[in-house]
Amino acid sequence: MLPTLLVASSLSLLAVAQSAASLAYTPVYGKCPTGFTLVRQAGSSATGNQTLSSQEAAYINGRISNVLPNAWKTYLSNLEATNASLPSYVSDILNGNSSGYPNLGIACSGGGWRASMFGAGVMNVLDGRNAASVALGTGGLLQAAQYLTGLSGGSSLVGSLAQANFPTMDVLAFGMNSTDPTNAWGGWLAQINQEAPYTNATQNMEYIQLLVEEVRGKFEAGFAVSYVDVVSRDNGRHFVNGTDVNNFADGSLLHGAGYTWSGVANVSTFLSYEQPFPILVATLLSPNGNMSTLVPNSPFIIPTSNPIMELNVYEMGSYDPTLAAFTPMKYLGTMNESICATNYDQTGLIMGASGDWDTYYNTSVESSFEYSSMYPIIEVLNNTLPQTNVVLAGTLFPNSFHGPATEVTFIDAGETIIAMSDGGSNGEAVPIQPLLVKARGVDTIFAIDSNQDWGTAYWSAGGSLINTQSRINALFPTTYSFPPVPINVSEFIAQNLSTRPTFFGCDSSTEAPLIIYLANGGPPRDGEAPLTNVAPNNVTTEQMRAFLNQTYTIATQGNPANASSSIDLEWPACLACGIVDRARNRSGVERSGICSSCFERYCWNGSTYGLEVTSGACSLYTNGGWQMVGAVAMSLILMTFI
Repeated sequence: MLPTLLVASSLSLLAVAQSAASLAYTPVYGKCPTGFTLVRQAGSSATGNQTLSSQEAAYINGRISNVLPNAWKTYLSNLEATNASLPSYVSDILNGNSSGYPNLGIACSGGGWRASMFGAGVMNVLDGRNAASVALGTGGLLQAAQYLTGLSGGSSLVGSLAQANFPTMDVLAFGMNSTDPTNAWGGWLAQINQEAPYTNATQNMEYIQLLVEEVRGKFEAGFAVSYVDVVSRDNGRHFVNGTDVNNFADGSLLHGAGYTWSGVANVSTFLSYEQPFPILVATLLSPNGNMSTLVPNSPFIIPTSNPIMELNVYEMGSYDPTLAAFTPMKYLGTMNESICATNYDQTGLIMGASGDWDTYYNTSVESSFEYSSMYPIIEVLNNTLPQTNVVLAGTLFPNSFHGPATEVTFIDAGETIIAMSDGGSNGEAVPIQPLLVKARGVDTIFAIDSNQDWGTAYWSAGGSLINTQSRINALFPTTYSFPPVPINVSEFIAQNLSTRPTFFGCDSSTEAPLIIYLANGGPPRDGEAPLTNVAPNNVTTEQMRAFLNQTYTIATQGNPANASSSIDLEWPACLACGIVDRARNRSGVERSGICSSCFERYCWNGSTYGLEVTSGACSLYTNGGWQMVGAVAMSLILMTFI
């Protein structure tokens, strides 16, 4: 275990922190604004009446008018400066002289700190503010993306990026020197262990007690509080403005309390449409789910038929036809259209809804719930703020969808509280679903995958894409369009689809987006010792820097035509060919030039090679000896929803 940083704190400071942070974390009630609507019906893609919220539509239109033309031209200029020999249609599309710009979404997977760091390293390759990426010809794609989704560890990345005013990846990871550190962005503070920040057990128990005290105000205001509320207060210290390495132990500070997810709409880069529209993803943790739709032979506890919930700056809800409704983010906690709650959507809580700390643990080592880091938090929470009939294992929200408006389709329409779990709890750890919503019209998805698909190593192997494909084909074939991918991780591994960038959907129906898949699937091709095959609770600054540098190498090596080469010098051009391909198809132009050879090299050809080894793939994560704390979580649910 890596060493923790903090060594001491005083009980007097712990007492002070309760009143300041607890007050800022507490939701408040007031009269609803004139014309307030609690639930927006989102319509259906099948009937052609699916809609975005008016605020999201306005934001996207603002980006299209004010940001994207110059963003795409800047990206093209960076690419052309490398002397890449591109077909004329690439420049026509990116200059706006064709049938519309690409509609790009970037998805950042779960996987704890590994996912946060790997995602940041990949986005650094796409960032037009990074001189090395500009020189390479990949910089600028981040600025040109319309949407940015995150889940679990990816939600820590996307959420912190949005609320910190869209800084560079270096500033995001390491912070900035500020004259006002109590309000400024202080970096991820990854050197401080989230679960055990101090160097002795007594201090760590005091820290848990402090976090519990910081949710007391919410509890005393009559709201149910859970384990994730406690986690959210630690999230506030790592992923929300107001904490740096020097003031982490200062109990007089708010440490992110009071920063709301809806408040991101007021930061300057959002007001000027500079950020891709951020969306975090969670899963519905319900006592009413259809357990027959669980991913078979897997550790996942959330049925795939449960709605996938998205939490964007303006709304919470789902486009799945089993809900197809949203409620305003600013007024989460509201149950009617007369009295509204505000301040419920704490940024640390919304990130916690997407990413729980203790989703999995290895039952071959310590099978008891008492050995998980979740246990002492729940024990202190129960002893300090005792509650009855409350689910402690999920993120809790008063159910705005309660009642007749959703009772025909929504499994939890009869519940007064709904709970959410880690966004990957249903097996889909790459948050692609929001990017498949037809009203959004995303035609290209850059999918960053650093989720664990192996039981013996922290490598990715396409498991999330497989589960997304299975869910859509089985449950929602007319709601979403998804390109074909392999049906088993053994195919990904045998065909090296996760150790190099891979395009999916090259020759399928263009109604489905093209997916550019870049995974943490193995060490870099240059022979450097692997650094990204880890699942740390904390990393030193030096380790973080080395991890980000290696991720940059992985994300820029491409798929060389010559197997003896470590880098494909044509990868930036091939990436551009993938980015514009759906727009090319709309314009009626055939692929040509380097784009034709790029697609031959980067596209999955539909091969089933590797499928025959499935029965022997016992080391794969989805077939391994892993289990979820869900056995405990589900028993909590069944006991407390009665």
